[in-house]
Amino acid sequence: MDLEEINRVAVLGAGNMGHGIAEVAAIAGYDVTMRDIEEELVQDGYESIEWSLNKLAEKDQLTDDEAEAALDRVTPVVDLAEAVGDADVVIEAVPEVMDIKTDVYGEVEAHSPDDAIFATNTSSLSITVLSEVTDRPEQFCGMHFFNPPVRMDLVEVISGAHTDEETLDTIEALAEDFGKSPVRVHKDSPGFVVNRVLVPLMNEAAWLVSNDEATIAEVDSTTKFGMGLPMGSFELADLTGIDVAYHVLDYMHEELGEAYEPAPLIEEKVDAEELGQKSGIGFYDYENGGVDIPSDAQSELVEDRLVASMANQVAFLVGNDVAGPDAIDRAMQLGAGFPDGPAALADDAGLDGLLETLEEAYEETGHPRYEPAPYLAEAAEAGGFHAAAGDTAGDSDDDVEFETLRLEYPGEMVGKLVVDRPHRMNTISGELLDELSTAIEVLEDDEDVRAILLTGAGDRAFSAGADVQSMATGADPLDAVELSRKGQSTFGELEDCDMPVVAAIDGYCLGGGMELATCADIRLASERSELGQPEHNLGLLPGWGGTQRLQQIVGAGRAKEIIFTAERYDPETMADYGFINEVHEVEGFDEFAYEYAADLAAGPPIAQRYTKRAMKKGRESTAAGLEIEAQAFGQLMNTDDLIEGVTAFMGDEDPEFEGK
Repeated sequence: MDLEEINRVAVLGAGNMGHGIAEVAAIAGYDVTMRDIEEELVQDGYESIEWSLNKLAEKDQLTDDEAEAALDRVTPVVDLAEAVGDADVVIEAVPEVMDIKTDVYGEVEAHSPDDAIFATNTSSLSITVLSEVTDRPEQFCGMHFFNPPVRMDLVEVISGAHTDEETLDTIEALAEDFGKSPVRVHKDSPGFVVNRVLVPLMNEAAWLVSNDEATIAEVDSTTKFGMGLPMGSFELADLTGIDVAYHVLDYMHEELGEAYEPAPLIEEKVDAEELGQKSGIGFYDYENGGVDIPSDAQSELVEDRLVASMANQVAFLVGNDVAGPDAIDRAMQLGAGFPDGPAALADDAGLDGLLETLEEAYEETGHPRYEPAPYLAEAAEAGGFHAAAGDTAGDSDDDVEFETLRLEYPGEMVGKLVVDRPHRMNTISGELLDELSTAIEVLEDDEDVRAILLTGAGDRAFSAGADVQSMATGADPLDAVELSRKGQSTFGELEDCDMPVVAAIDGYCLGGGMELATCADIRLASERSELGQPEHNLGLLPGWGGTQRLQQIVGAGRAKEIIFTAERYDPETMADYGFINEVHEVEGFDEFAYEYAADLAAGPPIAQRYTKRAMKKGRESTAAGLEIEAQAFGQLMNTDDLIEGVTAFMGDEDPEFEGK
């Protein structure tokens, strides 16, 4: 079955995951039947979808008509035969219990069309075992969404032992059509990718506390402020539910052995029904203060053990052909919010040292969780996971590797520079500043590129500002000064680029992201964009050129208004202020921005170069700007481009400038 043949999707289960998946499918334009075992459960799920769609409409992420149309495409039912009888794809999202899932598939098989694909939304259970309950194991795969499905981008597409490639290709295409980012998991393995890394990481954190090697405060301070992860390990466990982590660990323990034995601290919390936020108390007490993580309690031992634990899980996954390091990194960034993937983190830390950490801990404790995976030594000898796999953590050009950016060449002499951190709202880190400088140089050196289109990955943000977690508060003032200078200089390289630069703003464009957009020559925005300089709300000021460049575009009065109020502005207002050149509806915005950049790329390169230089110099001194203008005017009189332009004008044709 191809994607074009899919019209109706059946979702089994109307709980948080089920109604979320149904909503995603309906927004994407599919007819959806959502089924649960009781009318009350189905109606609760349907009302949750209605509430969520209304919220999306309130936030202008959907129009009222789009929200209403999506809701109309959802049919809540209790009768199983009615739910799956004409389904092209059945997505099962019932409770994460093997017996419940196998019972469901025994019934579903009898009522589904022969060519329907079955996809299970399990987070860890065996795809192969579930597929063998049916008569169509080759049409069965995993399709693991993350909670909440409407907001989370990642979908793990998982192969069972019997799954056909065609089935995987179709479900991957369906996930993309849902607006999600699928990551292929090539082999059925407990926990797949995200949970296989994340849950043992939580477990190792709990073992460190159980064995009195660290405190909860030290672990969470290290993970959040030292390693730069989005949350502390225990903070995250409380959010997701300690019992959820325990059940995944228990399954891994049963399937994979003693290395995945749950830590005593986790078992104690589950036995005491202290399960995290949902019970009011977990590792933190939410009725008396909640989460309080010190920024200065970091531990070198904790970081070494946790990074080594992640590296070991990556080695198991890569060594057993479950997924490659690029896929693992992408999955953890999208599904767990990691600023960098675990393979990249381990490579940066050095696999030799991490291997030594595991060997020492294994010798000291004898616990199998520290036994190094066989592939880890091989990857260490090769110089890292990515080096051993022969891949990179991002797209590259001319052998330049990028992890936070992406270079694309859509055609018509346009180089597309994509800020590629959608899991972090495309926030700007120190690493991104380094890579931005290199990317600009690569594009400027490419003779086939005559305009730059600057965008952000995903559909939520152009860039939501600086990555505050990677630039933690309390930093040394001298280091902060250097960071400001680095941003000013790097953004200045974009501003000084000889070719036209078009910023295509879709979503949030805030703080450092707006300072980046300020360096473009032309700024286009979709109707759903929000812009602003919120630094004063943090007790800061725009530090990457915003206090200077913004007033040169909108005038001193408007610049002070934008910075002092720290408010968010809609694109129409910013167009009135002169910051945005054109506002376009969301639909077709990408194509509009590309065509705009392509039109500029077709212009006369030499004239564009001198025009930019004259205008910039003129900001410093009108006399100096006028002199550059006069000199450039004279030089342009002796170019082939001038002859081409005049000839085309006389013949009423479009000129084809070559930059000569």
